[in-house]
Amino acid sequence: MKKTIKFTPPDYIWIFIISGIILYYFLPLKQIIFPPFNYSGILLIILGAYLNFVWVYFIFRKEKTTVNPYEIPRKLVSYGAFRISRNPTYLGMALLLVGLAVLLGSVSPFILPIIFVILTNLFVIPIEERNLEKKFGKKYEDYKKRVRRWI
Repeated sequence: MKKTIKFTPPDYIWIFIISGIILYYFLPLKQIIFPPFNYSGILLIILGAYLNFVWVYFIFRKEKTTVNPYEIPRKLVSYGAFRISRNPTYLGMALLLVGLAVLLGSVSPFILPIIFVILTNLFVIPIEERNLEKKFGKKYEDYKKRVRRWI
């Protein structure tokens, strides 16, 4: 049986971060944010990392459920950041990419957060939502009515 390699959002985020840096150095286009204002991107990077890697990771570990979008979750997490966004992980990743673009200050890296959000909406979130609907049914439907997808 042939095993399919499935990329997860953490794989994508590293690809996008590296792509942003490459775009900045090889296709910088126009510099639009200059020091010291570009350093505000560091705050967005920290917030995105906190939301994504620290907060969500520890909650999912505490609840003993999966962060992998291809697996069926064991528990529906709906507290903390999940009261504001159904996808704080992806929101954190998008903030991290926006922060990187602000820090670099060039036009070209700003395309990456847009592409990330579009691809995540089209290819990752639907898989997760199908798995959550399959596992939790009405409980997940009620949660979807109360909480927006991104923010």
